[in-house]
Amino acid sequence: MTDRSFRFTHAISRKPSASITDGLRAVDTGTPDLELFASHHADYVLALKETGAEVLVLDALEAYPDAVFVEDTALCLQEGAIVMRPGAPSRLGEAAEMAPHLRRLYAEVREISGADSYIEGGDILTTETEILVGRSARTNAAGIEELRQLVADWGYSVREVITPEGVLHFKTDCSLLDGETVLATERLAASGCFDGYKVILTAEGEEAAANTIRFNDLVLMPAGFPKTRDRLVEAGYNLREIGNSEAAKLDGGMSCLSLRFSPNT
Repeated sequence: MTDRSFRFTHAISRKPSASITDGLRAVDTGTPDLELFASHHADYVLALKETGAEVLVLDALEAYPDAVFVEDTALCLQEGAIVMRPGAPSRLGEAAEMAPHLRRLYAEVREISGADSYIEGGDILTTETEILVGRSARTNAAGIEELRQLVADWGYSVREVITPEGVLHFKTDCSLLDGETVLATERLAASGCFDGYKVILTAEGEEAAANTIRFNDLVLMPAGFPKTRDRLVEAGYNLREIGNSEAAKLDGGMSCLSLRFSPNT
């Protein structure tokens, strides 16, 4: 077993824009504070850099309120990158904005191009053995099938799973902690989609902590979930808590804020 699913040399992030106040949200829990969001984002980027990774921080895109959530625009693997086709019409342009940056870092960049295909990176969990893709309001069967075809010659297996009802993205409820371990909510783990993996459950009432990221030797998790934090510390992970109150108002979490990868070229 390798550790290509959580050890990375590069990351791409994007500064939040003033238009973030117009970002999509499932439930309105308040308007994000741009200054606080920017402060949290800076802490996040610094944590990534501290691991030794090269972090490209892109300028804000005022025309796209949700553009800070770069993960939805692409799937980055060692062999190449796949530009996604977001399921929210207002976000389609974000993927096109990301593509040129990926082409400067990768020798091969492919694209989800089917008119009926929709897929977002927030629904994709890449482990050491497979790529799990959650069917959701933003990712459909056609998008999953197109992804399966695009990564087949790179040796990846794609498995479709179902995102719980009322949950925006598959990774809203789970994250990878190491090559064999995932952090997940009880509602998602109960589906059996992680059979064969070791699962650490979020504490009751702390389901929002499920969206963390393992980035090299750090696990970045949203601040404010002490019971889940203690479970991860007890399991031996090196944690860094990052403020996420403003991103959370737009259904965003730790994974949403970056693309993480180690390109072969």
